[in-house]
Amino acid sequence: MNFADVAITDIIRIGAAILAGALIGLERELRDKAAGFRTMVFISTGSALFTILSQNLAKDGETSRMAATIISGVGFLGAGAILRDGLRVAGLNTAATIWLTAAIGMTMGSGEFIFGAMITAATMLILWVFPPLEHFIDQLIEENTYEIIFPVDFKKLDAIQTTLKYMGLKVIYHRHYKKDKYMICKWAVVGSPQAQEKFIQYLLADTEIKEFSY
Repeated sequence: MNFADVAITDIIRIGAAILAGALIGLERELRDKAAGFRTMVFISTGSALFTILSQNLAKDGETSRMAATIISGVGFLGAGAILRDGLRVAGLNTAATIWLTAAIGMTMGSGEFIFGAMITAATMLILWVFPPLEHFIDQLIEENTYEIIFPVDFKKLDAIQTTLKYMGLKVIYHRHYKKDKYMICKWAVVGSPQAQEKFIQYLLADTEIKEFSY
């Protein structure tokens, strides 16, 4: 294979990576995500370029080492997209999309066009079809964080925890402390919207509770 053939092959690989990144980036851009169109194109193209260079320039045994370097670099990039918002963690989907886009770029860069196209199609299916499914699931299960203040009484604390369990609400985080004559308790719970509403009504009806928020 002469230099011209190599150059044409590499250009085709880069073009395939650009197209794959553009398709994924378009969906991200339309949903106004932090990592949008150009970012995904750059990630896919950069991964393909490094993969091509590792094949063309690396010595025997160094190809896999360069591929591992790409994975590590993309990992740091994805970690930068993850943010903590109170008890919630935001940006996990963006980080995962960055990671997968890089993998697709590497696939295109290695010349596995059919496999890369299949993964790109599967990724687009997940990005477009799964959000409505997630929304449907969110309507069945929701998460709330309650802050409840009442006079120091460990029996009341046990009663609230028993009520949560009785109403089918699963506690994923619990913290309480004493301030002056009051206990300040926080519960993060998941359960059906109906169960959440019943628990709120229970709190409103309990005269021993000084105040609560959620």
